[in-house]
Amino acid sequence: MNDGSDRPKSTATISSRHVKVSPVQPQPAMQHEDDSIAPVGLRWLCVLAFVVGIVTGLGAVVFRSLIGLVHNAFFLGRFSFAYDASHFTPASPWGVFVILVPVVGGMAVTWIVSTFAPEAKGHGVPEVMDAIYYKRGVIRPVVAVVKSVASALAIGSGAAVGREGPIIQIGSALGSTLGQLVRMTAGQRITLVAAGAGAGIAATFNTPIGGVLFATELMMPEISVNTFLPVALATGTATFLGRLFFGAAPAFFVPAQLGAIPNEPGSVLTLILYALLGALTGAAAALLIRSLHWAEDVFDRVPGRYRRHALGMLIVGVTMYLLWRYAGHYYIEGVGYAAIQATLYGQLQGGGFLLLLALCKTLATSVSLGSGSSGGVFSPSLFIGAALGAAFASFIAATVPGAPVSAPAFAMVGMGAMVGGGTGAAMTAVAMIFEMTRDYDIVLPMIIAVAFSLGARRLLSPESIYTLKLVRRGHPIPNALHANMFLVQNASQIMETDVLVLDTRVPFRDLLTRLDGPAFRHVVVTRQQEIYGVLRINTGLRRAVSQSDSNIELGTLAQRNFIVVQEKDVAFDVISRLSKQHAVMAVVVGRRDGPGPLRVLGVIAKEHIADAVAGSIRIFPG
Repeated sequence: MNDGSDRPKSTATISSRHVKVSPVQPQPAMQHEDDSIAPVGLRWLCVLAFVVGIVTGLGAVVFRSLIGLVHNAFFLGRFSFAYDASHFTPASPWGVFVILVPVVGGMAVTWIVSTFAPEAKGHGVPEVMDAIYYKRGVIRPVVAVVKSVASALAIGSGAAVGREGPIIQIGSALGSTLGQLVRMTAGQRITLVAAGAGAGIAATFNTPIGGVLFATELMMPEISVNTFLPVALATGTATFLGRLFFGAAPAFFVPAQLGAIPNEPGSVLTLILYALLGALTGAAAALLIRSLHWAEDVFDRVPGRYRRHALGMLIVGVTMYLLWRYAGHYYIEGVGYAAIQATLYGQLQGGGFLLLLALCKTLATSVSLGSGSSGGVFSPSLFIGAALGAAFASFIAATVPGAPVSAPAFAMVGMGAMVGGGTGAAMTAVAMIFEMTRDYDIVLPMIIAVAFSLGARRLLSPESIYTLKLVRRGHPIPNALHANMFLVQNASQIMETDVLVLDTRVPFRDLLTRLDGPAFRHVVVTRQQEIYGVLRINTGLRRAVSQSDSNIELGTLAQRNFIVVQEKDVAFDVISRLSKQHAVMAVVVGRRDGPGPLRVLGVIAKEHIADAVAGSIRIFPG
């Protein structure tokens, strides 16, 4: 799964001694309204996911149409929804004043975002992950509308951002909205959020497998049949709707057998070169991650949100115009698919020029998002990876004549390596590039390059392009999905057996004479051979009762909020019952000597569950 360990990150160590605190009392823990809501059935959750897929698929169509409308109006001065991002934009009739097109679009984006939904700023995915892990899957419905308009204005007017981040946030907002309209648990609402994210990316790129993997790798805290089925259903539905409007063709066209590697020993050299490309793109991914946040810090020092965004978009406009003036195309404006397509067909030549394009796109994307634009980082990563891959192949071919390299093939592998390294979603990157090009031969070198890219990026930047923003916000999230091994243990494996079983009429004074062992003891209190309550004896209770009335009976002290479980009950069910019934302890009963009455075998309290969790994580590396 993702790209790292999920050990908690602490910023400082506090000594347990000499800690001064204010006399202010702690505030009571927040109770969530949906804590007591019964989950909806899986079949109904799938129906809701189907609805999410339909709405998200249609949303992707509307979003892409808005981008086309804005692009044609701002760049060409005409009213039209028709826009193919895989073709270069013709020269604008505005001439040198095309520099101001991103500025005008940026001003509109700033007003819309700051007025209606500040969380729509940026590349979207971190906000969705934040909602999943810290807001119980709640996303305001207005975000879907604001993100659509703001990102369409940003991309259409030339901001160097992608369209996948917005559609992910749009789909997630739609899933969250439906999850708020229908009463369901927070976990099920989060499933709909992930379903909307996967559906959005699948519909816009025509990549159903990649959409499912994206949702499971980056969005879902837990993977099971109950979560996978809704996500897969929503993703498949959105993909079908996208194909009805956009066609079934892949996102990019590549020459036949572009990535084919002969089955001979000499191919080892080619694979080594792909690995070196992976390491290079990993370093480039780390540079993009750092430059994004460096740009945010720099522009935050510029007073006024309109001024900082205008300055950023002016830099993008100047860079875009200079490329058109001296290289013939705007290249870096918008999603940049035209440059990617030209690279995959070998129409862009020269390692130095391709490297320049990669650097210009890194600058333009960092400046666009750092100054306050709205859009994704997936498409810029594809652009940078393709340019780096082709540049690397060109340099190898110039240095070692006859080397087994193909610039288009290395460009395609560079795309996947850049995406996998930057986002940390390795499986998603491999699957999506395969689906976007339909070239299966590229899978083997892609896996190698993505692995090396991910490793190099993690050495230079432990956090991904999505998680670093959340860490800076103080909201770290797990970078790995670990199986909860302790949940498959049964009650007999985690229970405490050092338990006393005593009648309600036993005086507490008599109990004290038996407590010559551990400081903490658990007592199961019975009345007429039936379990009446539970009691946890600690030093404080011993002292308090002995100083007041040591003749008090155990029945008076016993706590009645307990549950009774069988020794073969799994930990998951035990914990669920403890939580739902607000019980302090589970009494484990069973038969150990054949037929006969049940007997108390042990108890399970919260500390025993914690011990089981601690013991289960030892199997994980890191």
